[in-house]
Amino acid sequence: MPNIKKIQRKLDKKYGGKVQVTLEDDIIRLTGELENWSDVYGACAMAATKRSNVHVVNDIKFTGAEVPPMRVPSLTDNAVDGKTPDVLVIGGGISGCAIARELSKWDMSVMLIEKNPDFAMGASGANDGEVHVGFDLSKGSLKQKYVLLGNKLYDKLCADLDVPFRREGQYVLFTQWWLFVPLFFFVLWRKYHDGVKDSHFVLRGKIRRDQPTFDKKILFGVYNDTAGVVCPYGLTIALAENAVENGVEAYLNTAVLSMDTNENGGIVAVHTNRGTIKPRVVVNAAGVFADDIAEMAHDRFYSIHPRRGTNSIQDRKSANIIDTVASVQHVNLALAKSHTKGGGLMRTVHDNVLAGPDAVETYAKEDTATHPESIKVTYDKQKGTVPLASERDIITYFTGVRAPTYEEDFVIEWGRKCSNMLHCSGIQSPGLTAAPAFALDIEKMVVERIALIKPVEKKQKWNPVRHGVPVLKDMSPAKRAAYIQKNPDYGVIICRCEEISKGEIIDCLNRPLCPPTVDAIKKRIRPGMGRCQGGFCSPLITKIIAEHEDIALSDVRKSTAESVICFGETKGGSTND
Repeated sequence: MPNIKKIQRKLDKKYGGKVQVTLEDDIIRLTGELENWSDVYGACAMAATKRSNVHVVNDIKFTGAEVPPMRVPSLTDNAVDGKTPDVLVIGGGISGCAIARELSKWDMSVMLIEKNPDFAMGASGANDGEVHVGFDLSKGSLKQKYVLLGNKLYDKLCADLDVPFRREGQYVLFTQWWLFVPLFFFVLWRKYHDGVKDSHFVLRGKIRRDQPTFDKKILFGVYNDTAGVVCPYGLTIALAENAVENGVEAYLNTAVLSMDTNENGGIVAVHTNRGTIKPRVVVNAAGVFADDIAEMAHDRFYSIHPRRGTNSIQDRKSANIIDTVASVQHVNLALAKSHTKGGGLMRTVHDNVLAGPDAVETYAKEDTATHPESIKVTYDKQKGTVPLASERDIITYFTGVRAPTYEEDFVIEWGRKCSNMLHCSGIQSPGLTAAPAFALDIEKMVVERIALIKPVEKKQKWNPVRHGVPVLKDMSPAKRAAYIQKNPDYGVIICRCEEISKGEIIDCLNRPLCPPTVDAIKKRIRPGMGRCQGGFCSPLITKIIAEHEDIALSDVRKSTAESVICFGETKGGSTND
């Protein structure tokens, strides 16, 4: 068991008696008051242990600023009121959508709800898209277990869901000679003890032959050939679509506001802005708000500490500077205590260069602002990987907020005080890689629990295959001409940067789960993702949406209900366009 007296002495020495620690039911609970968020994080991290069943709960009062409340959709109706699903999955990120898809194999009712106006609007949408190999993870953690399993599932999963995926390998590189011997044996340890079988120790000569754009100061490194890249939001949306095609009910703009529990601790009602749901089992895959959802069910035995990360995307013209995933590591005390690889450079599945992310602790769970220093830190480091990497080639940048626990591992277990809530929490990197694997285990856990209540059988006609919108720019000239002959809209190019046609945009709007917004279309088929970032095509897309939905231009939104694009006509007259 954790030595609470020892932890308290360390806290007293560091924070002068302002923080108290207690142990109760495998929960290390911290209380007190601190003015700086870095101190709050530091105190909780100091108390964390490596025991997978012992979690830190942060009850320290942060007095330095007001913590923003969760954003709630402005929509209110009764769309879900009175529904009684067997399983309610909360959260439309990669975790929730993967779980819903696996549960759709079974003859039971499943609901998936997401508080945002689209799927993958949290960490899953701001992910760098790397499919990890687990080289940086030690044996015994849930992260390591599921990343090794998940990596192997990606070829078939992406083929089934019609999502582009490419294995392009990963380099972890070093410039310090004194690390040569320790790294050599560390690679052997990872390979033979921890099961990362594709780990290879590589020397400068081979690195320079295979990757001539890498910095000449690089001396040696580790190469893993099973690392890959995928579109994270594209995969998340594909999982959700396939789940719905197999019978899952999905609702966007649906936020959990509170819960009712019975005398045995079970959830009997989930109250949302769109009505009350009465599920048999609840799966908590709510990302940064997972501990808030747990609190609603009186089952908060862990805490999430939000961690911001900023990525930059470069124009495709710079794609030839790298064809893999790579980063230079400078080993020092700060890195040893860090829980991030510090970002890297990679060629994305869409052939842009991505740089990042960094890692910044924050108290605001939806703080997606991008700061110049984040980009500077990333590029100052990554120019040591590929000197040709340049901020001048950036066409866009974005920030996501990850959802780690203080133990820096996943939480996948049934509630400790709530009998019918299954927690899928603390899902941070490599959560994208791990999700297909832990979704299979969660499927098994949920089905076993439902089977105690009623008979559950597998569906005879479950279909794992989902077909995406046809991508005309990837077709042969003859095939593309045939599409245009059938539908002339395929010959009307709307986005010149990404070569997206009007026909593809209309196809997208006709798909299940596609909100009629500019950003929803952008995430699904990429108009506005190119160099001009929608400067030319956004007005045309807005008009297509208005015509397709038979609404006024001023009613079309960029993303949320509050993201107004047009406020009305600026000139009068019946001939106005």
